Amino acid sequence: MAVKWLGSSLKSDFEARNQILLSLRPDAQAFLKSRLVIKRLSLGQRLYDEGEEVTHAIFPHDGVVSYTAEMKDGREVGVGCVGREGFVGFTLIMGGGKAANRSIVHVPGYASWISITDLDEAIEAFPCVRTAMMSYAKYLITQFASTVACVSFHTAEQRISRWLLDAHDRMVGDTFQVTQASLSEILGLGRPTVNGVCSGLMNSGAILYTRGQLTVSNRDTLLSHSCECYARLKKQRQTHVTWSPDTSG
Repeated sequence: MAVKWLGSSLKSDFEARNQILLSLRPDAQAFLKSRLVIKRLSLGQRLYDEGEEVTHAIFPHDGVVSYTAEMKDGREVGVGCVGREGFVGFTLIMGGGKAANRSIVHVPGYASWISITDLDEAIEAFPCVRTAMMSYAKYLITQFASTVACVSFHTAEQRISRWLLDAHDRMVGDTFQVTQASLSEILGLGRPTVNGVCSGLMNSGAILYTRGQLTVSNRDTLLSHSCECYARLKKQRQTHVTWSPDTSG
């Protein structure tokens, strides 16, 4: 299903890839199309800080946004990620208007933004909008819980491999921009540890990495280095998120 969403900063042939938007009825899509504004997601961009008032729901088409929790000593660790399968701002439909976590872009891309006012109007007029967003929110809660278990029981190599597989699922193509500093921040690992794991994955032929550009060159090899959480979360995502036929995630 190819739907064109135009924005001043994008090519005229930009194609919507957000799975929530693509899963909606045509009349709901038409309504949202007139209200959505497409913006770039830049590496390191903070979308919301913890406790900040959520003014817009943000639907990525490309890229990865991480939810992070900040410790008292200033360190941050990722508790979940969102890409084209979901949206940022899930507290809007969970009874609260403030961000529960910091959301920061760790793989750049594009996203559609819609104000609370317009979103409320869409939810009121088209029940399918709320249904799709609530289903995704359930998946996100499962992802948060799985992250806790993954941090507790799995190795740095397994966790990095799982994160790269998840990111690859959310991207168009095999190459995307991600830095070792970002991986260190997201996963709460030291830079030497991340560097060592990435070197090992390159030696195994799973990935190529140069100047901030990472290519997944062999998914099966990368999967063999990952933990069981990847398959479990992918199954949950397929349960709660409707994917369009032309995607591979």
